[in-house]
Amino acid sequence: MFVAWIDAMDRLTAARVFVEVADRGSLTQTAEHLEMSAAMVSRYLSAAEDWLGARLLHRTTRKVSLTDAGAAALPSCRQLLELADEATHIAAERGREPAGVLRVTSSSSFAEAELTAALVDFQRLHAQVEIVLSVSDKASDLVGERVDLAVRITNTLDPAMITRPLALCRSMLCASPAYLAQHGQPHSAEDLRQHRCIAHAFGIGKQYRFTRGNETITVPVNWSFHTNETAVLRRAVLSGAGIGMLPTYYLGDELRTGRLVHLLPDHEPGVLGIHAIYLSRQHQPLALRLLVDFLAARFAGERAPWDLAIEESQKPA
Repeated sequence: MFVAWIDAMDRLTAARVFVEVADRGSLTQTAEHLEMSAAMVSRYLSAAEDWLGARLLHRTTRKVSLTDAGAAALPSCRQLLELADEATHIAAERGREPAGVLRVTSSSSFAEAELTAALVDFQRLHAQVEIVLSVSDKASDLVGERVDLAVRITNTLDPAMITRPLALCRSMLCASPAYLAQHGQPHSAEDLRQHRCIAHAFGIGKQYRFTRGNETITVPVNWSFHTNETAVLRRAVLSGAGIGMLPTYYLGDELRTGRLVHLLPDHEPGVLGIHAIYLSRQHQPLALRLLVDFLAARFAGERAPWDLAIEESQKPA
């Protein structure tokens, strides 16, 4: 009767008892930790074994160890408990107004072009949330620097971090009209060999790589100017220093006003992902969860809003 009741009403408790016994290696310590009697712990273990249809533990007077079935079931039981705890946490926060401090980090160029305005709009919805935004192109130590959310543009993600895709980051090859008037406009990727090019210090080596249809094109180029900051790269291109590859989120005004010219439009540079990166899904602060949802909704789509704006501006009148 007890096992049937557990099966119907409290499998979570049975799973919790099993996980605690597996971690502690002792029924007595588990009973003390969960404030149960040893007999109740044994009953819950029996119920878990009946529910899962396998013996989970080897039990002797001195030692408790996992069976093969227990070792196989343990990760799923942990996940079940994590999901249950998260559901309880979310339910408890429902209806609450988010508050507190959120520490966010991003590259300076994306912060300037898109993220700062998004964070301000988020605060208009949730006035009790204080945001501390730091900018850096280097990967942050989220634990050491007490960062709640990193917004990074990369295709190389740390498997230890929790990530959520926000948008795609496309790039364009650009130059100023003044540079093109002096040096001419490239009409093919091979023409780039004869031009002055500007490189990002964390970029792709001494070459550009494009796709054109189903073809991949790699062309060696000569770097005339290097920088580790996208904003400086853009300024150098605007100043006529050479040809540079810039993210489209940073180009809307320059392309609309003609201050920069999009080169080789049928050659597409590699696409990177823009990701929200944080430490854990468990017991996530309400403000952080809402912010990630807000950013995902704002930047979502096959093409990011700044790409759509560029495409719209380039349509014939």
